Amino acid sequence: MTTDAEKPAKPKSPSADRVREHLANERTYLAWMRSGIALMGFGVLIVRLRILRPPLAPQAPGNGWKLGLAFSLVGLLTVMLSTQHYLVVRRDIDEDAYEPADRWVILSSLAVILLGIGVVYYVFTIPLDSLNSIIVE
Repeated sequence: MTTDAEKPAKPKSPSADRVREHLANERTYLAWMRSGIALMGFGVLIVRLRILRPPLAPQAPGNGWKLGLAFSLVGLLTVMLSTQHYLVVRRDIDEDAYEPADRWVILSSLAVILLGIGVVYYVFTIPLDSLNSIIVE
């Protein structure tokens, strides 16, 4: 016969509140991942828009690839930082020590603002005659 002291300890089940916090953290992480993927996709789109121009039209390389590269790099950085942030928040939820940090919101907002300024600048500085050579099939 076994006594109460000899019985194996039953694993502690997480509370409903803690499960909700982890699920909210995961949803936030997935939203950041979608944002990062969208930024990378937009960067590739900016670079690849040159395909829409006729192949015989002379065209200087321009600076559009730099803007596309910036979008792609910010997207990659978003994916890496969101993964790191998810793991930190997960640990803080488990330790019941979570404190929201404003620096990620400010940093990502500044990055998107700078990229938006780059897009506006790029769109309004390309010559108008190059817009007439776009062929959509």
